[in-house]
Amino acid sequence: MVRAMFDFIALAIMRQFVIFGTLDLTLANGSEHRLQGRHCGPHAHITIQNRATLLRLVTKPDLAFGEAYMDGRISTGNGDIDALMELLMLNSRHWSKHWAGRLTLRCGNCLAWLRHLNPRWRSRQNVAHHYDLTDELFETFLDPRRQYSCAYFHRHDDSLETAQEIKLARLAAKLNLRPGNRVLDIGCGWGGLARAMTECRANLSVTGITLSERQLAFARQTAAENGLEDRLDFALRDYRDQSGEFDRIVSVGMLEHVGPAAVPAYFKTVGRLLASGGVAVIHSIAVHDRAAPVNRWMTKYIFPGGHLPSLPQLVRAAEAGGLKILDMEIMRGHYAETLLHWRMRFLRNRDRITALYDERFVRMWEFYLAGCEYFFRCQHGMIVQLQLSNDHQAVPESRGYITELETEFRNRLCRNDPSGKTRA
Repeated sequence: MVRAMFDFIALAIMRQFVIFGTLDLTLANGSEHRLQGRHCGPHAHITIQNRATLLRLVTKPDLAFGEAYMDGRISTGNGDIDALMELLMLNSRHWSKHWAGRLTLRCGNCLAWLRHLNPRWRSRQNVAHHYDLTDELFETFLDPRRQYSCAYFHRHDDSLETAQEIKLARLAAKLNLRPGNRVLDIGCGWGGLARAMTECRANLSVTGITLSERQLAFARQTAAENGLEDRLDFALRDYRDQSGEFDRIVSVGMLEHVGPAAVPAYFKTVGRLLASGGVAVIHSIAVHDRAAPVNRWMTKYIFPGGHLPSLPQLVRAAEAGGLKILDMEIMRGHYAETLLHWRMRFLRNRDRITALYDERFVRMWEFYLAGCEYFFRCQHGMIVQLQLSNDHQAVPESRGYITELETEFRNRLCRNDPSGKTRA
């Protein structure tokens, strides 16, 4: 009787969650229940292995769904995680406004500001948690240049390699690269962008900084293999400790890791390092409306310390750092397609990755990649590229130069294999 009452209450609360679509539930006792939303949407099915999991799904949904999926305590019908993710993302904003959602999220996020604090020692720990995973893992799903950020699709049927090449050419074009420029790449990853920029313009001097030891080792090794040691300098360094003056500064997928308290300091650092008349391009995930604490599962298991800024936050911080916004581009949908490519490649290598780690890790990353994809498809995530300078005449007034340079740089990159090695 008590168990039946518990199930009734839990299901009643979960019904409040489903406004769009339909969720079919199979409970541990074998009973089946349908939660029908008021509006059409995806039709998902999950099987819940025990009552403890059902309780957590009701009381801590932002944390519990991911944990239950990676532990195998919930499973999806026919292995269809797409329908579940779409349903969760479509309904989560409604849930956050419902009294039950507000209560659970308020309790879970009462100390969220601590999760987003990133002093130097914690920044290095957070980076190592994700980016110092094995090189073999990232080889399974990234393009040969190892671009672990949003690609740019001119056409829906562009390959991942083509879309990432377009992204690199577009960034170089927005930087308005000139021969001999001194360039700083903040959060350089495995060095793919830095190497690509040297293919776009002659005599560039590029400094790339990262907090990942594995990324640093790969970037240095690849630079040596391509005979670029005299043009590329990679260092294990926090952006706050960088010195010097640079004609161009680029930062891709880095700003999301600094935390809300450090966003102003980040832009002040860019302003301090940028030479007079120089150009900076900042590429970051951002959100419409206002920033809110990142999902607890994501910050616990995937990107500790991660924070997604809002557009007003970015604009205010850039201007406070003494920088003028010369151009802003909002990239809608491109990251969802990028993540889909990554997930399909990741799953095609499921056995290989399971051997590297284990099945729980594979399910955790499948949930991460699918969740991020549908965050961009169904919610308010986007990529923003800010072109900044201390001189509002630093680039041509017409945006036509971006298209022209993108075409020029893409043609240059096409002369090389995606690995960066020149074709014979």
